[in-house]
Amino acid sequence: MPAQKEIEIPITTIRGQRVLLDSDQAVLYGVSTMAFNQAVKRNIRRFPEDFSFVVSQEEFLLLISQSVISKPARGGRTKPPRVFTEHGALMAASILNSERAISMSVYIIRAFVEIREKLAANSTILKRLAEIDHTLLIHDASLRDIYQKLKPLIDPPAAPAAPKRQIGFRA
Repeated sequence: MPAQKEIEIPITTIRGQRVLLDSDQAVLYGVSTMAFNQAVKRNIRRFPEDFSFVVSQEEFLLLISQSVISKPARGGRTKPPRVFTEHGALMAASILNSERAISMSVYIIRAFVEIREKLAANSTILKRLAEIDHTLLIHDASLRDIYQKLKPLIDPPAAPAAPKRQIGFRA
C-alpha cells in the first residue's frame, strides 16, 4: 500500500454527508469503475440508502461544475455516480476480496476518522472563541462605564469666562 501521505482521498459533501464517488473508490481498490459498480449491484442489499445512493441529476450537475467529474462532452461520465458514506465505503471493501481492498478499507476509515477529529477540534475552537467574545463584550461594557465616570476627572476644567469686574474701591 502507498504511504498515507501519497494518496489524497477526494471526499465530497452531498446531502450534508461526506461521501466518496464510485469512480474514486474504484481507483483506490485498483479496479475499473464498471467492475466496482457491478460488484455493488450484485451485493446491493449491503448498501442501504444511508450507506450508498445514486446522486440526483441536480447533484450530478453540481459535481460537474465543481470539477469533481469531467464533463460528458470531454469524455466524462454521462450517468450520475453512486456515492458511498463512511459506512458504505467500508462495506464496499468487503465485497472486493483482495489485499489492496483490505488495506485501502483501513486507509479509508482512517481518513474519515481524521476528518471527524478535525471537525471536532474546529467546533471546540469555535466554542472557545464564542466564550472569549462574550467575555470581551462584558469587559467592553465595564470599560466604557469606567471611562464615562473618569472622563470628567481627566478633562481639564473649562477656562473661566471673562473675569468679572471687581466691586469696590480701586487705587
